Amino acid sequence: MPVVRLHETYHRAPTGLAPDAENQLATEAVARLRAADYHVGCDEEFATDRRPARYPTLESSVAHLAVRLREATTTEDAADALIELTAPYDGVLAAIEQVLYAAADFHDHLGAAADPYTARRLRHLADEHLHVLRTDLIHTRNTLADRHAPYPLRSTCAGEFRPPNANASPRTPARPRRVPRRRRPRPRWPPGCAADLPSLSRTSCTLRRP
Repeated sequence: MPVVRLHETYHRAPTGLAPDAENQLATEAVARLRAADYHVGCDEEFATDRRPARYPTLESSVAHLAVRLREATTTEDAADALIELTAPYDGVLAAIEQVLYAAADFHDHLGAAADPYTARRLRHLADEHLHVLRTDLIHTRNTLADRHAPYPLRSTCAGEFRPPNANASPRTPARPRRVPRRRRPRPRWPPGCAADLPSLSRTSCTLRRP
């Protein structure tokens, strides 16, 4: 059970466990920590030669692609980072496709209690939506690879280089200044004259002396 405090974070065993269950849980924890190359100090009864398989998390295996894209200086560097997503057999999207199919097969074998539409939905996501995403990324990757151009924001210069602020929004091109239309001056009536307002029109007007 995770425990988060002000200055420390650790895990503890759940309450109410039998002594045998506690010893088994401690032995498994020591084996997993040592499989991840941690040095663990414990009693001899908890130390075993078992090393369970260690699978990297999705965040740790994919986050480096975002770092490579942010540090890319040419379009070829960005294309090389995207190819790990779109590789047909060992790419990230291919692995996600296998996960969706495995989840669909799992729901198929749950029996009548499972929702019959869940497996169909998972396969539809793998066949349709994931296929569209892979196609778009492959097109983007090929476009970048064919440009053979440096990335302008990371090109070297002779003067002082200031990296762009990561929190600032990209600049948008300035819009042309709108010049206000000049209005025609209103006609001024001659002194001693008054306009006959009911007879005014757009093409003619009538002036009458008082």
